[in-house]
Amino acid sequence: MSYEPKVYREQGGDKIVVASGGEINIESGGTVTADGTQASTIADAAVNLKTDYAVDDIDDAGTIDGTEIAVVLNLITAAYNDLATKHNTLLAAIEGVGILATE
Repeated sequence: MSYEPKVYREQGGDKIVVASGGEINIESGGTVTADGTQASTIADAAVNLKTDYAVDDIDDAGTIDGTEIAVVLNLITAAYNDLATKHNTLLAAIEGVGILATE
């Protein structure tokens, strides 16, 4: 009777295979690195216009005066750009360790 583990190194040693039912478990204190470097911490992506951007013209119900719409649209654009930057940083981190292919 032969036994084939679900996680194994292919003959020649150049590839580790995780077969169906196999698992890679990184224990507490373990890391995933690329060339010995772990990706940097990425700030939380939650955005609250009223608190993060100090928008005093938005009341607790979320309403604004008609004259404030351009200001709020600019703040929404800034918040979107902040989220897009964080998203792209996350993609770069997971591409950097080889989880996703780079474009």
